[in-house]
Amino acid sequence: MNFSKKVVETPQALSVYLNQLVYELRSRKKNIVTLSLGESFFDIPFFGIENINFTKGYHYSDSKGLKELRIKIAKFYNEYYGTNINYEKVLISAGSKIILYMCFLSLLNNKEEILIHEPAWLSYKEQVKLANGKPKFFPYNEDLKNLKKYITKKTKAFVINNPNNPVGKLYSKKELHYIFKICRQKNIFLIVDEAYSDFVINGKFFSCANLDSNLDNLIIVNSLSKNLGMSGWRIGYLITNPSFLILIEKLNQHLITCAPTFLQMYMEKNFEKILSYTLPQIKNLLYKRQRIQTFLKELKFEYLEGNSTFYFFINISKYNQNAFTLCINLLIDESISIVPGNAYGENTNNFLRISIGTESEDKIYQSLKILKYKLEDKKYTIENTLKKLDTNSLARFD
Repeated sequence: MNFSKKVVETPQALSVYLNQLVYELRSRKKNIVTLSLGESFFDIPFFGIENINFTKGYHYSDSKGLKELRIKIAKFYNEYYGTNINYEKVLISAGSKIILYMCFLSLLNNKEEILIHEPAWLSYKEQVKLANGKPKFFPYNEDLKNLKKYITKKTKAFVINNPNNPVGKLYSKKELHYIFKICRQKNIFLIVDEAYSDFVINGKFFSCANLDSNLDNLIIVNSLSKNLGMSGWRIGYLITNPSFLILIEKLNQHLITCAPTFLQMYMEKNFEKILSYTLPQIKNLLYKRQRIQTFLKELKFEYLEGNSTFYFFINISKYNQNAFTLCINLLIDESISIVPGNAYGENTNNFLRISIGTESEDKIYQSLKILKYKLEDKKYTIENTLKKLDTNSLARFD
């Protein structure tokens, strides 16, 4: 049987694939130091369901999302980020990942382009291709003043992740105003993934929802996965102008129907309570990041500058190593899981992404020492790695 060539040729999501290997190894009772997982394990209590109509959760709900939760999300943005959002500009779906895909589907005609600021979350590129578009990258080491040069007649949107995964870069208010000005001049959308909006020091996050009160040419995507520590619940949301929101609502009806009704009800009832637990833990995680950063400098690791999120993007270009084979061998030989940088752009092959969200500082310190040793004293080849892994699964990342 002939399957879709486009889907067959789509690589697995590299970070997800590596974490699947971690889950498999853990099922075999192996203790894995997981520096690949894009989440943080917060201590969040169960608040009970006595005040929720449980049977109502058995059924469909509004494809735009539960009105009460949309009101809570708008209130959250307005109170925490100084915006002026009406709940009618908010749509909820089953995670921000599907929302981003629906955005690309809504914007792209055949072979039109989405410009992505690298290093970038690994699924932007593949989602654009699945939506019949062409992903283009604005290089990580290029000055934003040159943004215009990368926008063509086929460009439909510029995508940024603020704060950034995998670097932890926080765009300044000045940078965001400049980017939006260029997007408007070129009549393209600015898509801003704000999933890590609370993972910043000293409250310096500037939401792009402040750039235009009408949200013209603006698409904001966020999630409950990071700020509220609920990645397994798969609830994300969109903030945009009404004319674009209608397009996403139509796709939501066809692809999702609605986000899980009961989970939306639980979140609406306990939104503020959950935040009261996660926000202090986010602050502690950022202090942890500062301590890990000091240790990276002691080991003389080079990395792209950032002070937000729980990621580091380490530059290994001075070592004669292939990032992907290194990561596979670290997992198999040392039980350390790290994501290679080639997943995050066209110019990022010589990087590694390390997440500090789920492991203790001691385990992270020891793992970084091992990584340093392997970089300096051990050379891996693709041939040796192939012997350790299923050839078919590895071939998807060639």
